[in-house]
Amino acid sequence: MLASATFVLLVAGALVTSNDAGLAVPDWPTSFGSIYRIPPMVGGVRFEHSHRMIAELIGLLTIVMAVWTWRADARGWLRRLALGALALVIFQGVLGGTTVLNYLPPAVSSAHATFAQTFFCVAVLMALFTSRSWVGQDRLALRDEGTPGLRTLSVVLLVALYAQLILGAAFRHVWTKLGPTGANRIAAEQITGAYLVPHVLNALLVTALLIWVATRVLARYGNVSTLRRPATVLLFLVAAQLMLGFGAYLARVEWGRDAAQPHPFMVWSTVAHVVTGAALLGTSVVLTAQVYRNLRSQEQEEVAVASEKATA
Repeated sequence: MLASATFVLLVAGALVTSNDAGLAVPDWPTSFGSIYRIPPMVGGVRFEHSHRMIAELIGLLTIVMAVWTWRADARGWLRRLALGALALVIFQGVLGGTTVLNYLPPAVSSAHATFAQTFFCVAVLMALFTSRSWVGQDRLALRDEGTPGLRTLSVVLLVALYAQLILGAAFRHVWTKLGPTGANRIAAEQITGAYLVPHVLNALLVTALLIWVATRVLARYGNVSTLRRPATVLLFLVAAQLMLGFGAYLARVEWGRDAAQPHPFMVWSTVAHVVTGAALLGTSVVLTAQVYRNLRSQEQEEVAVASEKATA
């Protein structure tokens, strides 16, 4: 439930940025001077204040999840992860307030967007680790075949995806705040050269890694449903994400460069691109967790082989 609600929050946050509504409610933590009164939901206020209300719900759910974990789950590492999630959601709230109070500085806004998806990944992991399939099934202890192994490849993929998230957030917020659709203080060519080109180049690396990891899983562990399912989802998501990325580029950079207001295609193409990226990152986190759970590392393999020889 927390992970699903956080995904909705990501959609709401992307709608705020895409509609240039980040300052529609200029104060924080209050909204137009009130901590509880709902302002008239008109113009950009409906995006910004809706985002805040969903964020408050996420904060409440995270507190409930942390308390439940400490009371009902004996796994110490899971308790610490729940506390980490709680600390992260508080930090994320403060970061969101900081970006509003400082008129949306791109560095802070980008960090807010990046930590939002980091929290989403933590929520996904909490859901996975407390699921019946995770708790009720034994580890498969399969051999990690191939060089490099899937354990290594899946971590490299996560690093590349996280870099892609940072680059995308940086481009989006610099373009919105300082580019042609904002204060126009930085030339469009400078922004695309500094942020968009690295984002596109890294997209090629991410795509290659995703296909490599997913096809490796399907070719060697296609009979293992806990590995096959996220790998298959990744292939569909990456295809959709490439098309959405091209659409968002056309809408934001080519067709909407001089737009006084964001038009619907610009809004929905960029929102879809952001949340599909989050889905890619979350699915990759799930796949990596399953790989580490079910495939033995080289050291574990050597210990297992030595143990079998000793037993024989």
